[in-house]
Amino acid sequence: MGDGASSVESCEFDDYEESCEFDESADEPSQAPKDPMLQLVSLQRASGSWLLESPLATALGKTLQEVESSKPESVSPEVWATVLAVTWLHGFKMDAQVEWEFLAMKAVSWLHGEKVPCLTECLRAGNLLLGCQVQESSMGM
Repeated sequence: MGDGASSVESCEFDDYEESCEFDESADEPSQAPKDPMLQLVSLQRASGSWLLESPLATALGKTLQEVESSKPESVSPEVWATVLAVTWLHGFKMDAQVEWEFLAMKAVSWLHGEKVPCLTECLRAGNLLLGCQVQESSMGM
C-alpha cells in the first residue's frame, strides 16, 4: 500500500505540473518602459517625490550630469528632481494630463510640505534646462 500511495502522490504532482503553465519571461528582469512619460511616472516615490538619478535624467531626455549641474545650490536633490519631473509633465505631456494629473498633485503637495523657499528659482532653472515655459500658477505651486 505504501507504493500505491507514493504513485498517487507522484501522479497528482505530475498532473499539477502539466496543468500549470509557467511563464519563463517572468524570471527575466523587467525592462524600464520605453515611453518617457511611463518611465517618469514609474519613478515617482510613494511620497510623491522623485530621486535625482540616471533613470529620471534619461526620462527627461538629459544626462545625469546636465541635471545635477543645473540644480540650484540651495535646494535638495530630491526637491530638484521633483520640480523637474512636474515641469516636464506640464511642458511636454499636457495632451495626456488626465493620465498624470493626480501624480503631479501629489508631487506638488510633497513640495509644499518640504517648505522650499526657492520654488520660483527652481522652476526657472527647470524651464531653462528642459526648454519649457511652464508657469507656477499652472502647476499649482
